[in-house]
Amino acid sequence: MKVLIATDKPFAASAVNAIREIVEGAGFELALLEKYTAKSQLLDVVKDANAIIIRSDIIDNEVFDAAGQLKIVVRAGAGYDNVDLNAATAHKVCVMNTPGQNANAVAELALGMMVYGVRGFFSGVSGTELKDKLLGIHAYGNVGRNVARIARGFGMDVYAFDPFLTAEAIEKEGVKAVASAEELYRTCQFVSLHIPATAETKNSIGQSLLATMPKGATLINTARKEVINEPELLRVMEERTDFRYLTDVMPAIHAELAERFADRYFSTPKKMGAQTAEANNNAGIAAANQIVDFLVNGNERFRVN
Repeated sequence: MKVLIATDKPFAASAVNAIREIVEGAGFELALLEKYTAKSQLLDVVKDANAIIIRSDIIDNEVFDAAGQLKIVVRAGAGYDNVDLNAATAHKVCVMNTPGQNANAVAELALGMMVYGVRGFFSGVSGTELKDKLLGIHAYGNVGRNVARIARGFGMDVYAFDPFLTAEAIEKEGVKAVASAEELYRTCQFVSLHIPATAETKNSIGQSLLATMPKGATLINTARKEVINEPELLRVMEERTDFRYLTDVMPAIHAELAERFADRYFSTPKKMGAQTAEANNNAGIAAANQIVDFLVNGNERFRVN
């Protein structure tokens, strides 16, 4: 069996070494494709791969067509919208993610961005504190739970909305549950966004939610850019001089936002929520273990297609 690591943004060397130890320890071969610059390079090396570990790499129908021996793809991370799930299913390929492995790294970034925003982007102007402020967490999964944990350490009052969880499940962790996204946004001065990009959520965060946020509102997005209705976000930024948007996923309208609202808008140059040594190792090791468990035991616990 051949396991391929295909990453245009490579894992840390320590993560690759740990993956190699797991894969070769199970008696499988490990192949490595890093920093590739053309899709043709990927198409060439997948031909005899039985399993692939990826990060943000695009795995579409063309890749599945080329990978005639492929049995499993594991996305080292939580989001998996870079994999064509329908094509995977049609080719009888199992797709998994590694939920929770990057959660603390993303959560720490979210709180760091909040501090950066309220302290005037460290420009020397007088700012505000996070203590006693109301934080809303939109989607209370692995990252949301870590955001809540860290925010409570800042003394924030934490609320959450998740349509897939009961109020009891949320509130047993010391977080106040609200009944709707509308209630979350009109209640909380800060909202940390953690919803996935699906047919239902794309363009769902727009004026009807953002315009209702309290004075001094701040939206933090460490999720996906596709969930933001960018024309409506721009309108809110124009109409509300107190509204801040800080994001780890650069919008299509980045240049306009940066030029017009430099004191209230910030985007990382590339997505960096999971870019820590610890998250890098955790996600890669989890991916390797899941592949071995699948190939040896047929375990499909984290299957997403």
